[in-house]
Amino acid sequence: MSRGEQSMVPEPTFESYYGRPILKEPTWKTPDVPIYLWIGGVAGGSALLAEGAALSGLPGLERVTRLTAAGGAVVGTVALVHDLGRPERFLNMLRVFKPTSPLSVGSYILAPFSSFAGAAAASHVTGVAPRLGRLAGLGAAVFGPPLATYTAALFANTAIPVWHEAHRELPFVFGGSAAAAAGGTAMLLAPVAETGPAVRMAAVGAVAELGVSHRMEQRLGMLAEPYGKGLAGRLMRLSRALTVAGLGLSAVSAGASGRGRPWARRLAGASYSAGSLALRFAVFEAGRESARDPKYVVVPQRERIRAREEAARSAASETGSGTLSG
Repeated sequence: MSRGEQSMVPEPTFESYYGRPILKEPTWKTPDVPIYLWIGGVAGGSALLAEGAALSGLPGLERVTRLTAAGGAVVGTVALVHDLGRPERFLNMLRVFKPTSPLSVGSYILAPFSSFAGAAAASHVTGVAPRLGRLAGLGAAVFGPPLATYTAALFANTAIPVWHEAHRELPFVFGGSAAAAAGGTAMLLAPVAETGPAVRMAAVGAVAELGVSHRMEQRLGMLAEPYGKGLAGRLMRLSRALTVAGLGLSAVSAGASGRGRPWARRLAGASYSAGSLALRFAVFEAGRESARDPKYVVVPQRERIRAREEAARSAASETGSGTLSG
């Protein structure tokens, strides 16, 4: 359309495509999948923390984190199988390994992690085969960080706009959230005098989660709207309030190494873990909201087309100028 002409077609309202949303809403179940996202982070971070406790000679912290890692693996597997509908579907996912599929890679992370974490916890509790138990613990610690973050790659690999466009930051958001949740759970359950490493892990994870999620929403622009409105927005604000409260309560308990104010350290741990759980529900609900509204598909597509056209015009203009100057 040339300059000065008026379009006879009204501006689209992006309400639907022949009465249907452009994207299908994710069929993953709730609360199964958000709980799986959260418990995977708790389990993966706890396995890493358990090895740190073993090296530092903190038996109370090691016992709690090994049991948390093993228990999280069990709960996560149950949640995943419940979402899939039948146990055979999870086993079928292990028949073929597809490096290009985050779901396939995730299955091959969850299965060995569960075996290693379960063996390490059983050995620690019973005292049987302690060397093999330590080797199993090392194996769980190796698979722990991938378990805590692969779900971010899984989400970013979908067509859901607020997940796909957040592929740069989402793994770091999930990683920070996992560290906060694992450290917080250990602060809640382990002997207070041995929770120093857990406090540091939770604080670092909380700061990373808050900083990177803020950066993610700034970069997404209009696509960040689903993270700030409706149920997802309320959950995101709750998550941030709980995480900040965890940082504040950790500072309150830090003066006396937690011994003088154990209630503050326990409460901080509960706040970190609850904040991480709220974040996983918020991310999940934001994805569902963005799938329901066609504008989160259409507007970014038009912006990308416009940007390519402007880049092409700029390149053509520069080429023309170079030809004339030559």
